[in-house]
Amino acid sequence: MTSRLLQRSLGSPDYDGIRQALRNDTSTPVISVRGLEVRVAVLPLFTHDGRQAVRVSSTQPLTHVLVGVDSASGTDVTLLVPEVDAPRTLTLECRDDAGVVGSAQVTVTAQRKWSVFVVHHSHLDIGYTDPQGTVLRHHLDYLDAALRLAEETASWPDDAKFRWTVESSMPALKWLDARPAGQVDSFAALARAGVIEVTALPFQLHTEACSTEELYRQLRFTAQLQDRYGFATRSAMHTDVPGAVVGLVDALNASGVRYLAAAHNWAGRSVPYLHGGDKLTRPFRWRAPSGNELLVWFTDTPHGMAYMEGNTVGLTDSYELADDLLPRYLSALATRGYPYGPGTFGWQGPDAPREPYELDVLHLRVQGAHADNAGPSIVPASIARRWNETWAWPRLRSAVNSDFFEHVEERYHDRLAVHEGDWTDWWADGLGSGARPLGYVRRAQSALRVAETLHTIAGADATDQIDEAYDKVALFNEHTWGAANPWEDAEEAGDSGGLQWTRKSSGAYQAQDDASDLLHAATRRFAAALSAPDGEAAALASFAVFNPGTRARTDVVRAFLPRDVVAVDVPIALVDARTGQTVPHHEEYVDPDDWPTRPIGRHVHAVVADVPGFGYARLDVVRGQNQAPEPVEPGLDGVIENEFYRVAYDVREGHISSIFDKSAGRELVNGDAAAGFGQYVYDRYATAPHFNHLSGHVGAHDRTLLGDRAVARNATIVKAQRTAVSEKLVVELQGKGVDWLRTTIELHRGVPRLDLTYQLAKQGTPAKEAVFLAFPFATGPATAWELTGGVGGPGVPRVPGSAEYMLPIRHWIAFEDPELTVAWATLEAPLVQLGTIHMPYAPFPPTLDQEDGTVYSWALNNIWDTNFPAQQQGETTFRYAVTSEAGVKGSRLGAAVASGLTEPFVGALVTGEPGSTETYASVDHPDVLITSIGRVDGERVVRLQSLAAEPVTATVTVPGRDPVEVRLPACGVAVVGGKRA
Repeated sequence: MTSRLLQRSLGSPDYDGIRQALRNDTSTPVISVRGLEVRVAVLPLFTHDGRQAVRVSSTQPLTHVLVGVDSASGTDVTLLVPEVDAPRTLTLECRDDAGVVGSAQVTVTAQRKWSVFVVHHSHLDIGYTDPQGTVLRHHLDYLDAALRLAEETASWPDDAKFRWTVESSMPALKWLDARPAGQVDSFAALARAGVIEVTALPFQLHTEACSTEELYRQLRFTAQLQDRYGFATRSAMHTDVPGAVVGLVDALNASGVRYLAAAHNWAGRSVPYLHGGDKLTRPFRWRAPSGNELLVWFTDTPHGMAYMEGNTVGLTDSYELADDLLPRYLSALATRGYPYGPGTFGWQGPDAPREPYELDVLHLRVQGAHADNAGPSIVPASIARRWNETWAWPRLRSAVNSDFFEHVEERYHDRLAVHEGDWTDWWADGLGSGARPLGYVRRAQSALRVAETLHTIAGADATDQIDEAYDKVALFNEHTWGAANPWEDAEEAGDSGGLQWTRKSSGAYQAQDDASDLLHAATRRFAAALSAPDGEAAALASFAVFNPGTRARTDVVRAFLPRDVVAVDVPIALVDARTGQTVPHHEEYVDPDDWPTRPIGRHVHAVVADVPGFGYARLDVVRGQNQAPEPVEPGLDGVIENEFYRVAYDVREGHISSIFDKSAGRELVNGDAAAGFGQYVYDRYATAPHFNHLSGHVGAHDRTLLGDRAVARNATIVKAQRTAVSEKLVVELQGKGVDWLRTTIELHRGVPRLDLTYQLAKQGTPAKEAVFLAFPFATGPATAWELTGGVGGPGVPRVPGSAEYMLPIRHWIAFEDPELTVAWATLEAPLVQLGTIHMPYAPFPPTLDQEDGTVYSWALNNIWDTNFPAQQQGETTFRYAVTSEAGVKGSRLGAAVASGLTEPFVGALVTGEPGSTETYASVDHPDVLITSIGRVDGERVVRLQSLAAEPVTATVTVPGRDPVEVRLPACGVAVVGGKRA
């Protein structure tokens, strides 16, 4: 009774069920009498002497006879017939001891002669199955085993030799640093011989979480492997994560990689076949706007197969099982759109037709066991050896990843479909389940670019430290954010959720700390490089206000003036050294009674006009006549304004009611929208927590599972402040899911931008939830948005089957109409939904009527029930910015408003009197950004990125050098100067 009572949960089948479904779907019942059933399958199996196979199975042992051709006895037999090139009908008789129990006509058809490249690898989850350190040590052990197996099979036929593909290069790099020279030499020799292949990506990334520079830096080791060990990195593998950013095409191309094997794990959470994925033929050529391409293979993913295709058909188990299942799988590929039927894997199945697979060559991944992080096994190679001795076709080759691509490129390249644009990741919603550490990582990405720039300008080479910090950032962006069961807190295996998330999130906080340390050091080095050691100056002190953005802009600087430089009781004024004009400022004193653990002095806030991009303007601190004025409280009517905007807050409703653009004479807020501007929206779902992969088994075709929706209430304006620099409101609200919620709304004088900061004290709960912040603009639909390595938009191509209900963006979205362009930017929260809020379960129906101009920032969620944190809590900050301008291109305005968030001015305290202003690099094309100044091979370089949808030519000017004209491809990058200029 107990064994029947305890059923596997959620209806997820085991391999036996999946395999039996394949047997049933690839065979035809031909005889059914008195409880006996006989099924026949004509399969693509060919002997070396020119015969092909017919498989016959029966529910009881019989003698099966193809009259005049072949016979065999048993319940599962293979009958051989002369190879046909046209249909041939034969008579099947099935006999027992009493005679013929049934007969049927069987039509034998011509079959494809397949070449199957069996690519043996281990899918690297840095975590999930065990704590991270344990996993990585296991993967180093796997490379030890791979060397032994390669040696053991060195004398085998070439197609059968053990070959190993290192799916993620991080273990290989660690192994090469940790093993004796003799082993390293053997590894390098096997890599040069094509027995072992190290692929390009260091680990499996949520690429949409990466900055463009981060993505390129994570491929820097490819040249090192070539230089140190003499083998090239020819291909990449992207495993598990169902999607990748368009910038990956250019980044891989820049490293000499042209092949990508993708194994997207839909895990039931995704419905690519409802969004054009059924039209995505394989292999295909993935083209970036730059014109660069990758030759892409992706696995049979609509069924949740991902990287277990080869395991499912027996290539890890035994020759006998592979002999049974592999031909059936090939037959299904050749004759059906999907080799497995809907529901086979216990979750959403394909609902759209698809053409059968058209080629006779197959890339088939296999792992040493039916698990992530599985080690190498000699079984797949042994099967290939016996298989090729037994069968002429299919031909099995134990292969490394690039073997397949070279075969396809040589034979089929020109006939392959070309697809362009972003391959939007269906799992990107998981980024919202670690909102606080993700915010730290995104701030670190920005700080690292500025830190590298300032170090380089100061003459210091911090390349190694910058690279190490980017590596920590990338490790957080690696796709494994927790254990298989993240709500558990064991010490090992898949229940070690607490340990795994502690390490994962601490890496994010360490990355932010490292970035802050580097920026802190860079600012001091920059200041020292500008300062005169014994210089005398009329000023009490000076600040070099550095603008790390590309364009000259007017913005606020926040700098610290220590009391040992200027005593706090000395009144000061700030003077722009370029003009001699006094710059209004605001001071915030650090009182030693309140903060005895912090440096004592005053934080000085000022708006500095027209600071050149990648340059500075000097502000002199001089003795003033009076102390800086104290802030004024203008009243609690909820209205603030500057030269550009008038902003009104509706206390009763708990959101911004108006953002009036004074220059355009136009309201930016859609007052008729479902949600208010900046409104906190909290959704709870009627699904249970703590069930592994529950979200993959839940379908939502309406709003039934939306258990509750609430907005923040009881708003109170706790501060209204006007200073010489800005006006701001601080509002506190009450809302479900949080202990408190604080909104800060700020306008700076002379700055055409509205800054919004949301701080919330998140309550931890395992209940399924999501937090949105609504931004309804009185515009048409969004026209452009920033992606990693590209620019998206409603008319921009995407790879068929990409996720559509959400967008993982970098920082900005733009809206354009004939009269005005509006841009919105986010710093910490990358996930957005445009026009409505969707249910978070496939097929993701909307819960609100569509409003084209509304952006919903999907700030956080805990929808995932495996691999990501089951709940999140603590104080979390989200920052946004809004601007508008007539007659400007959306991408340009988007980049400008994002710069105010991601590239704040840096105030470096200098001594002496350096020049009043200086520019260290500039570019003349309005669609080309300078992302950083750094070093390559010891020489100073300027890094560029284009936002243009077409190739452009730009001129880069660096003081002391001749201007350099550079051609950038559409949405491309370039490095000017150094050995790669």
